[in-house]
Amino acid sequence: MDAKLTLKLNKGVIEKAKAYASNKKMSLSRIIEAYLQTLTSEDENPEFEISPFIKSIATGVEIPSDLDYKKHYSDHLMEKYK
Repeated sequence: MDAKLTLKLNKGVIEKAKAYASNKKMSLSRIIEAYLQTLTSEDENPEFEISPFIKSIATGVEIPSDLDYKKHYSDHLMEKYK
């Protein structure tokens, strides 16, 4: 049974979340529902994998401010296409 939930969030966060949902071809409601299900579930096999960034928000672990994301992504691509 679906129920309506109203949240107050930062406008910038909402816009980024809408863009993310659009890129993933999913509704924002579905993404938030899956995230909350993951947080409250003991099941180790979520419907889709939550990105490390989102996990860092949930766990309180901070992403280093000096993280060279371009190098990290480049290394990832080099490893992927070896």
